[in-house]
Amino acid sequence: MKWRRFVYDVIEPSDGENRISTIYDYVMIAVIIASLVPLAFKESNNVFNVIDIVATAVFIADYLLRLLTADLKAHKGALSFLKYPFTPMAIVDLVSILPTFLPLSAGFRLLKIFRLMRSFRVFRAVKMFRYSKSVTIIMNVLKKQRAPMMAVCSLAVAYVVLSALVIFNVEPDTFGNFFDAIYWATVSLTTMGYGDIYPVSTAGRIVTMISSFMGIAIIALPAGIITAGYMDELGKLNSSEDDGE
Repeated sequence: MKWRRFVYDVIEPSDGENRISTIYDYVMIAVIIASLVPLAFKESNNVFNVIDIVATAVFIADYLLRLLTADLKAHKGALSFLKYPFTPMAIVDLVSILPTFLPLSAGFRLLKIFRLMRSFRVFRAVKMFRYSKSVTIIMNVLKKQRAPMMAVCSLAVAYVVLSALVIFNVEPDTFGNFFDAIYWATVSLTTMGYGDIYPVSTAGRIVTMISSFMGIAIIALPAGIITAGYMDELGKLNSSEDDGE
């Protein structure tokens, strides 16, 4: 049907040529940002409640429209409608909607669960990935650079565990358990240096200095990988735009 194709072209991220789609993207970004504002306050009020209801209604409409046009995106016929609810962004959409309905049982005693579910509204920020071209480029970079990024992450995890084992045996009195050593190694790797747990012996301090220097090198690797991939994506984007002209 033509109306389904029209809806699909509107709700998908704009390529700059479809003005209605561009307006839709900006409206969705504005709604997402507005829905996050109440999370910056401890207490709720009528204005925040209205914002939440309106935002949820918009998110539900967006979810249903995407579900109705799932086959146009996945190109798998009727199977697309069954698979769509289990795609990553569809799950994010659903998780960002549900917290609005959960507090309806006001008499439920496990209020901590409600507070936890309320925090799920932060997932609405992830929805902006769909409408931002810059974020889309970064996501493409992360997908294409997945192998080197996984290698760096594996190196970082291995180094954290190794450093923790070394410092835990060098200063057993300073670190009460192995988790404290893991925490110290992670903080040292990222060169944050909170200072709540630190070695006091000469050997422990030498291990810390070596860990910090190695941490700088390991942390710098992802930045270089992402920067190189980002520049490559920008080059491809500019080339495609030039070809289009």
